[in-house]
Amino acid sequence: MLSAPEEVQARPRQMTAEAVALWARYPSRPVAGDWPGTRLGRAEIVRMLSQYTASRGIDRQGQLRRGLLKILSWLELQPGDSWQQRWRASGAEKDGRVDWRQNAVAQLCGAGLMRRDATMIPKTFGGTLAWMISADILRPRLNWLLVTDSPHSLMDPMAHARDRGGVAALQACTHRSAVSVSSRVAALEKIAVILAAKGGLVSEITVGDCMDLLAACCTEYPDTRSHHHSTLFYQLLHRAGMLNPGAPPTVRMFSPMFGGKLTPESLVDRYDLACRPVRDLLVAYLRERQPVLDYSSLRQLSAILALRFWKDLETHHPGIDSIRLHPDAAAAWKARVRTKSARASSADGNAAGQMVERMGADAVMLKVRAFYLDIAEWALEDPARWAPWAVTCPIRTGDLDHSKAKTRQKARTDTRTRDRLPKLPALVEALRTGHDAAARRLTAARHAEPGTGFTVDGRTWLRTGVRRETPYIWITDPRTGKRLDASLREERAFWAWAAVEVLRHTGIRIEELCELTHHSLVQYRLPGTGELIPLLQIAPSKTDQERLLVVSPELADVLSRIIMRIRDETGRIPLAAPYDAYEHQWLTPMPLLFQRTLGAEHRPIPIGNLRQLIHEGAATARITGAAGQPLVFTPHDFRRMFATDAILNGMPPHIAQLILGHRDINTTMGYAAVYPQEAINGHRSFIARRRAERPAEEYRTPTDEEWEEFLGHFQRRKVALGECGRAYGTSCIHEHSCVRCSLLRPDPAQRPRLLEIRDNLRQRIEEAEQQGWLGEAEGLKVSLAAATEKITQLEARAAKTVDLIHLGIPTLRHTPPKTRHSS
Repeated sequence: MLSAPEEVQARPRQMTAEAVALWARYPSRPVAGDWPGTRLGRAEIVRMLSQYTASRGIDRQGQLRRGLLKILSWLELQPGDSWQQRWRASGAEKDGRVDWRQNAVAQLCGAGLMRRDATMIPKTFGGTLAWMISADILRPRLNWLLVTDSPHSLMDPMAHARDRGGVAALQACTHRSAVSVSSRVAALEKIAVILAAKGGLVSEITVGDCMDLLAACCTEYPDTRSHHHSTLFYQLLHRAGMLNPGAPPTVRMFSPMFGGKLTPESLVDRYDLACRPVRDLLVAYLRERQPVLDYSSLRQLSAILALRFWKDLETHHPGIDSIRLHPDAAAAWKARVRTKSARASSADGNAAGQMVERMGADAVMLKVRAFYLDIAEWALEDPARWAPWAVTCPIRTGDLDHSKAKTRQKARTDTRTRDRLPKLPALVEALRTGHDAAARRLTAARHAEPGTGFTVDGRTWLRTGVRRETPYIWITDPRTGKRLDASLREERAFWAWAAVEVLRHTGIRIEELCELTHHSLVQYRLPGTGELIPLLQIAPSKTDQERLLVVSPELADVLSRIIMRIRDETGRIPLAAPYDAYEHQWLTPMPLLFQRTLGAEHRPIPIGNLRQLIHEGAATARITGAAGQPLVFTPHDFRRMFATDAILNGMPPHIAQLILGHRDINTTMGYAAVYPQEAINGHRSFIARRRAERPAEEYRTPTDEEWEEFLGHFQRRKVALGECGRAYGTSCIHEHSCVRCSLLRPDPAQRPRLLEIRDNLRQRIEEAEQQGWLGEAEGLKVSLAAATEKITQLEARAAKTVDLIHLGIPTLRHTPPKTRHSS
């Protein structure tokens, strides 16, 4: 019996420890050397073929029977006790790119068992061999099956001769997947190859069998861009529930591109340091820091210490073997860290080759200084281990002009925010109209016949015909002849719009955006009125603090459209397995909101893709700055604009701090680009004075009566025309003249009452003007303008309103969020 590694010549190189552990957890089935089917007699095999051809109604039974007898006669010429042993002894599998049929015909002619010319190859040989494989008489090697041209198709005979039900279940999954017909056929053929080489039914295929097939593809087709490396077959098996219980949801978990965590030794050894003692010191230092750092921060720290610091010293000072640096060597290193050579001419007038200041130099020197100071502190606690390395730090306090760097950074970010905040409405409107246009174009293209034209928004397009069925809608611009994928354009436009809308309404980080799930939608019911308040739960990320954000009507509309888009045919949110790029590990599949379907697999939208979509959306909208230069928007720009806009519109800074999830209120103040410094200092001083002067009893847990009074405020917001939005603890500034109040949110059901009030005001204005009551008329005109504005708001909302969508807020148990440490 052969093991799987003997069948597959090579596994993917550079596998991580996590991938190796997965491979060991899901072993492949061993390739059997003997089984009952391969020891059947000629008569039994011929009888099986007759049953097969009769069940399928094949009209060329005689040809297949003659071809089967010839192949059996050829195999009987080979040594062995079974048909499988004779097949292996024939040498047909030595090179799959050489036609095995030529050797078979030559041997048959040589033995006098075939009269025709040896150069004539019977056409039935390939189909007959395919049936023998599907009938489990022969089991060729994986590598040979991947490259041979005969037989070229195994799934059809495999479905009729071995596992009709399993193949039918796979075909049902392919029809529910957004893939082309050619991709479906190729995926099913790969599954048939596994069955041919390993035997058994579709339900008996293991994860290890799939990995063996992918390894064989890597061996036979080194070019990773080849379609032979497609993992759609694994997606279909996983979606149909044919794999092992708890099988990895994606084959990418085995890929070296999504590598696991490297050890401190591996992190340092990437740079091939010459001095072994210093190398061991850096490894020991990283091990000490590892428990309090996430993997991304540890990886960055290793690059600074091993590459930017010590490797640079070894390059410019060969033979250096101590971290006690000579003053000249330390000064030269600091100069190299602070400057770099300009690569090309820039807008600042820096010519290529000219030395310019390097951004981030203070961060590098700060890490190196912490390295020296940590060793000096640890030497007091463990002298035997660290004291020999406790030396004077070459970086003085004066070398770090941190305040100047922070001031420059603050000025740059403030400039970005001031340039982009006024352009935000234009960007949002451009993204919305762009997606609406792309959706209309896609809908019209779907209803158009291939080869016919259609007109959308006054522009004529041509529906492009394709040779094979495909889920993508291709259209052509007759004027330019440019061909584009309308479905892909609509998808990219939607996710660009959705990402910008969620970011600008919440101020969350891009990492938190990608971690939003269906479970993030929670609700709070007011005890008195039973009113539901939708909330968005932000999982702990950078500061390890969970927070809840109130979902505004505009944000609810965006979330509802996202949910309606990603729901599957059963109405559920599919589970997608996210990859934590900070910890370099795969997480449990979750119902993520920002996900897409690729083939038969649901994948999270990567952070890099969202950045690119936002960048493309701003470029398409042609948003420019004051000097006419194109403005580039990053996800973090929306967070800064959210903080600035919130504070400018009266939100207290400490409330903005909680919403943004900042530990320090000074960080929140830094986000407010145009907030006056005097107001910040004055507000903080006011809070400090108030806490010092007021009695301590005011800073206590409220009583039940006080809490009921607080909830009663929300109950008293209901008025005849709608709902009052005044803040808690404030009185009505318009003496209950709700028509004039800007805080009134009118109820659409009260539109007839507003129309009645408007008509009554017009009559009273007429009467006042006739009687000469000019002062009364002026006051009534103010009320008339306010009533007209409220009616206009209702009409605008009615034009924008869509059918109510049930968000389906889940009531499942709370899923513990992942924890990430920050340096």
